[in-house]
Amino acid sequence: MNDHSELFTIGQLSARTGIPVRTIRYWSDLGLVPPTARTTGGYRCYGVEAAARADLVRTLRELGLGLETVRRVLDGRVGVGEIARRHALALDAEIRTLKLRRAVLWSVAERHDTTEEMALMHKLAQLSAAERQRVVDDFVDRVFDGIDPDAPGAGLAEAMRQLPAELPEDPTREQVDAWVELAELVGDAGFRQRVREMAQAGTRDADGAAGGPAAMPYDPARVVEHAGAALAAGTDPGGAEARAVLDRVLTADLPRAERLRLADQVDTFTDRRVERYWQLLGVLNGRPPFPESVPAFEWFVAALRAA
Repeated sequence: MNDHSELFTIGQLSARTGIPVRTIRYWSDLGLVPPTARTTGGYRCYGVEAAARADLVRTLRELGLGLETVRRVLDGRVGVGEIARRHALALDAEIRTLKLRRAVLWSVAERHDTTEEMALMHKLAQLSAAERQRVVDDFVDRVFDGIDPDAPGAGLAEAMRQLPAELPEDPTREQVDAWVELAELVGDAGFRQRVREMAQAGTRDADGAAGGPAAMPYDPARVVEHAGAALAAGTDPGGAEARAVLDRVLTADLPRAERLRLADQVDTFTDRRVERYWQLLGVLNGRPPFPESVPAFEWFVAALRAA
């Protein structure tokens, strides 16, 4: 008897394939691995084709396919390649979910959040890309409602919408934290009002009110450099040393009234929470971190008012 005509009992098939007898019997009852023949006593016998079929069923099951999908493959109604592609995509999505869940758990573990905070963080982190974008778009739409889209102040709107299409495949704790913090920030009414004030002020300046950005008598980079150094050195913005710092930043002989007006204008566009918004977007978009500049401008404003 050659290999093609050899028959096995269910026990022998189990020993040959390593599949438990009860599993083979169950698959056989479902018609997935039908017996090749039966003995006169009614016992099932399986040939080498049945053994190969049993091996295929086991492989498909180990890949996560349901029994009905396995039946469709065996019946030739769908190709193994297509089924494998679909399941690979499903596994990719499951892996992303698990990695995101892991990042949330590590974040909670390190922050020692309450149960309520953990639930909120998990909910926010699991939002789809479209849902996250809607959160930010709603914030931008509310803030810039009624502002001419062609005004320079409105140009901020599109930049504030820039979220990545997806959180990274393996997000870090910082990226999960950044999204949760961003979602909380854009939901804060005070923050929305502050950004709207900036947008309106930028529009007014562009329409000809005194002190538009183009009329500023200083270089912002010099503020960061010199005011930042003065702040780091502990220089009092109301002291004599501060005047020397201002002289390195401002155009010469700027009248006191102009300095006060400039202080008000700079103060309008200086807010730590707005800077934090840009920092969070940078974390989510994988951009290199940038140092804070708002504290330097706060010092600059204080020095202008005291000069």
